[in-house]
Amino acid sequence: MHRRSLLLAGLAFGSARAQETAPLTVFAAASLQDGLRALEPLWRAAAAGNPPVRFSFAASSALARQVEQGAPADLFLSADEPWMDYLAQRGLILRESRVSPLGNALVLIAPADSTLSPPAPGPGMDLAGLLGPQGRLATGDPAHVPAGLYAKAALENFGQWAVIAPRLARAENVRAALLLVERGEAPLGIVYATDARASQGVKVLGTFPPGSHPPVTYPFAVTRRAADRPAARMLLAFLAGPVAAETWRRFGFTTAGP
Repeated sequence: MHRRSLLLAGLAFGSARAQETAPLTVFAAASLQDGLRALEPLWRAAAAGNPPVRFSFAASSALARQVEQGAPADLFLSADEPWMDYLAQRGLILRESRVSPLGNALVLIAPADSTLSPPAPGPGMDLAGLLGPQGRLATGDPAHVPAGLYAKAALENFGQWAVIAPRLARAENVRAALLLVERGEAPLGIVYATDARASQGVKVLGTFPPGSHPPVTYPFAVTRRAADRPAARMLLAFLAGPVAAETWRRFGFTTAGP
């Protein structure tokens, strides 16, 4: 019996060790990809035992539904609060781990060679006129993509949603919307400031006033699946901490800390 107890203890210890060295899987909003790829080697260098990280980037809505369906995510990093709320209401994240360390801005963009020079985004801006008779406005699909939801709120605030809604090029995520403008397939787009900053193929025509839409915040949380993985909590603390904040700011995000 004593030998069997030792064997079981050894197996449990070995399983725990394997779990801690196994890669961590992070489901993250598409707009976070550049910052996260830059942070991954810093995470690995921070401590010898830190496991590697695998990323899955997409619209927050798509990722949240994958988590709901049992996808093996250890962390969920959303581009808005409602999709984190969606998982919290279903008991699929550790509520006590939830933090919102990042912010962003919403901007109007055009291809880099565009000659458009509209007034700053506001109620007086004639978006339909800027688009021309056939042009479409690229943004995330406002049915579920956070960037599109923020864009819809701003256009509703300006009294232009009813006119612009039929002329949207509804992209599956914000990076797909950015690509449509880069390629010249859409003369205008609404994306995050950080996405526009990362692209050489677009230019920013103006920034939407913060009060025209809900604040763009990024909640991070450990999933229920990773509740017994200390490394998942460590990674979350790193991504939301002061070392990572320097990198986030370099990519144009605002951070909660100094």
